[in-house]
Amino acid sequence: MINRSKIFFVPSLLLLLAGCATVATQPATKTSQPEVFPQMASPQFEPTPGIVLPQTGESVIVEPVPKPVMSGNPAVIALLDRAQTDNATGQREAAGASLERALRIEPRNAWLWQELAQLRLTQGQYAQATSLAQKSISFAGRDRRLLALDWRVIGNARVAQGNSAGAEQAFKLAADIEQAAKLEADHGS
Repeated sequence: MINRSKIFFVPSLLLLLAGCATVATQPATKTSQPEVFPQMASPQFEPTPGIVLPQTGESVIVEPVPKPVMSGNPAVIALLDRAQTDNATGQREAAGASLERALRIEPRNAWLWQELAQLRLTQGQYAQATSLAQKSISFAGRDRRLLALDWRVIGNARVAQGNSAGAEQAFKLAADIEQAAKLEADHGS
């Protein structure tokens, strides 16, 4: 008989591991282009993973940052777990289908839109990744962490599309949002 705590622990651990990777490139100075790094190993298992951009063969640095609870709905959590497991095993289409089902349950969940945007970015669907990140932004409210992640997805999609000026704007917005969040946190403590 399977221990009930293991049933919840293993998916939670997978969710934590898969959810820890966030796109986090930013220009070294205000005038430089975003750095794009050579291809790295899978984002789920390496300490300094990367997301490979299919058309360019390059990847971006990914910093592990724990994500907040994305939903209180058990069905959405199960679909998110399934999507992250599928994504970790390279089954991107299945992961996308699970995220889309979760979004039918919670269509105003900005974190789900962001997850799908990141997935589409890794699949090389840059226009769709941008559109999904913008949808996430529309539901993000004052969640600065989420807003910064969304702008980074947009920036990375623009890099892959060859729009360096647009990418620089998106990365600058992400950095400005992160700076404002840091200032707010420093003044709040």
